Formats: sequence, C-alpha cells, structure tokens
Amino acid sequence: MKRMRNRHHRSGGGGGASRGNNGQIPLNRNHVFESNGPDLRIRGTAQQLFEKYLQLGRDATGTGDRVQAEAYFQHAEHYFRVLNAMNQAAQAAQQERAERQRNYEQARQERRERQEQDDEEAPAPASERRQPERRRRAEKREEEVEQDDED
Repeated sequence: MKRMRNRHHRSGGGGGASRGNNGQIPLNRNHVFESNGPDLRIRGTAQQLFEKYLQLGRDATGTGDRVQAEAYFQHAEHYFRVLNAMNQAAQAAQQERAERQRNYEQARQERRERQEQDDEEAPAPASERRQPERRRRAEKREEEVEQDDED
C-alpha cells in the first residue's frame, strides 16, 4: 500500500476546523479553516467563510431554494460564533496583559518607595559622615586665613 503524505491529507478524520489547543478554536484571526459545506468545500479565514456562506445563503434564497439557503445560513452562523469567540478571547488576553502591566508598574513603584524609605532610615556610611567634618575644617581654615590676611 502506498504511504500517504500529510501535504494534502490530514490525519484525524473529517473536515471542519483543525483544532489544536485541546479541542478549542485557534485564537489567531488569520487561521485558515477548511470547511466542508453542504455541497462544496471552502477554505479561508473565519471572516471569509462567514461572508461566503452568508452570500451563498442569500443567493439560494434568491433562487427559491429555502432548504439549501438554511444550510448555508447555519454554516454562516457557525463561523459568526467562531469570530465572536476569537474576539472575546483577544479582548480577554488584552485585559490580562493590561492587568499584568498595571501590577508590574505598581510593584515597581512600591519597590522604589521602599528603597527610598530604606535609604532615608539607614545611617550614612562613615565615609559620608566625615564629609561635613572635612568641610567644617576647610571652612575654619579659610576663616583663619582670611583673619590673618585682615590683620
């Protein structure tokens, strides 16, 4: 028996959307679906399939084939629901990213405030404490020099 390659033959059975994320519909808006419609096979994004089945349903209605029109409208409704699921997932992901960013900024600000507070409360190192003494001595010497110059 000749071995089939996966280029044109999908494993896992029938048509419809290939579901990789534990049976869930992919969240990528550009994901290409292979749809086995009532009497034809269509390939495209969820938006393209929705529009195509909607148009096919309108055309079937115009020709008087109500049964075929209903089948197309049901397929259109399916891809409409897929689009809504994708939009809701994208919106939830965006809100989650925004919440993570807010939490990160808040934690960063709290760390900054805590560091500033620790810096204020901590005693200055000995090298920094000596600076005012050196400055006072230098000023005192300058005053003495000025007094000597005046005398």
